[in-house]
Amino acid sequence: MDTSETSGTEPGTPRTSDRTDPHDRTGPAPGPGGPADPADGPGPADRAGSAERPARGGWRRWAMDTRPLRVPAYRRLWSSTIVTAVGSQLTAVAVPKQIYDITGSSAWVGAASLAGLLPLIVFALWGGAVADTMDRRKLLLITNTGIAVTSVLFWVQAATGLGSVAVLMVLLAVQQAFWGLNAPARNASIARLVPAGQLAAANALGSTVMQTGQVVGPLLAGVLIPVIGLPELYLIDALALCVTVWAVYRLPALPPLAGAAVRRAGVREIVAGFRYISAHKVLLLSFLADIVAMVLGMPRALFPQLAATTYSPWGEGLALGLLFAAIPIGAVLGGLLSGTFSRARRHGWMVIGSVVAWGAAIAGFGLSGNLWVGAVFLALAGVADMVSMVFRGAILLSAATDEMRGRMQGVFTVVVAGGPRLADVLHGGAGSAFGPGTAVAGGGFLVVVVMLGLAAAMPALRRYRI
Repeated sequence: MDTSETSGTEPGTPRTSDRTDPHDRTGPAPGPGGPADPADGPGPADRAGSAERPARGGWRRWAMDTRPLRVPAYRRLWSSTIVTAVGSQLTAVAVPKQIYDITGSSAWVGAASLAGLLPLIVFALWGGAVADTMDRRKLLLITNTGIAVTSVLFWVQAATGLGSVAVLMVLLAVQQAFWGLNAPARNASIARLVPAGQLAAANALGSTVMQTGQVVGPLLAGVLIPVIGLPELYLIDALALCVTVWAVYRLPALPPLAGAAVRRAGVREIVAGFRYISAHKVLLLSFLADIVAMVLGMPRALFPQLAATTYSPWGEGLALGLLFAAIPIGAVLGGLLSGTFSRARRHGWMVIGSVVAWGAAIAGFGLSGNLWVGAVFLALAGVADMVSMVFRGAILLSAATDEMRGRMQGVFTVVVAGGPRLADVLHGGAGSAFGPGTAVAGGGFLVVVVMLGLAAAMPALRRYRI
């Protein structure tokens, strides 16, 4: 019998790996100088999901692994993501468009982005601690409702012609605060809904939907704005969020597991989360891998300059659109073909290999003088990024105990949100100093060198498997 039919489907019934400490397992022999890191050994004790490897022939061997969708609760959570992945991008386009229409200044658009970043960081860290102290389903209901109400308020201010940048920035900050509270609980819940061996497949399903939304949403917004106007974009997002609230309402209860200590979500618990990361090297390295890839190797700040100079013979508009779309398109393609890698058990090596591949592809893009060759390199980078996302996410869910998963996801949200923004600053300065091609290629090579250095110096990630 497929284990997804018996694991995680009973409301409120934890799996074996959630009732025990996943670090309580037999790992490799300690090396010289001290005991082995508890995260150096194999993955979680619950191996029912990893043992389940039904034979798949023909094209199905390559296609996305959909086994997690057999679990009704996960299917509801994932289905709601399909709707909101596109709806959220409509608002993501509408807010900067409206600010620019009001002010005529790109500086105000950038300021609005920063106004949303600080509450996202603060509330993601706090939200991770909250997710470890209360029923995650209840937290998802509260935060999704808050996001929906904020979208309604976006619609009201646009429909009434208020024209206030201050109101827009306040609403954006509130929305990002709710999102910061929501994301850790949402991601941490996955490990309670699907078997351990299907975590990579579940992450691939979710990441593919989100990346598809990043491609389809902006394109759809561009088509709809001239037809229906900005206010209706906000309204569509609000209606889509109602679907999410209903899907979350139908999830099973996800309270802290029996035996978990009763505690309050405060600064002490957030600090305890960071101590937990520092004590478990495989978790620390999973975060460092993403920081290395994004901060050193995300070149999006240089896309406008490259489109206007290096790729100007192909048309600046075409070049700019293709550069921004290439990485998400590659990520979607990687997700659709995730059956080729989602069953891999050596999660650590998959992270190392995908980050190195990302760096090599970015370096190739920096060295290319042809727009279409450059777009292919970016698409390959997108595939590598999808693989990295899938296995870093699986490591965070499998290598941490359930009482720490919320806080791990909170830190993950901050890293994912902050890394590309730091990259914008770094690459913008390097592009001005050395030229865009040199800055991009140099960043890609640095990703390869630093990631290989980390893998060689700290074996915890190399050894991690489920």
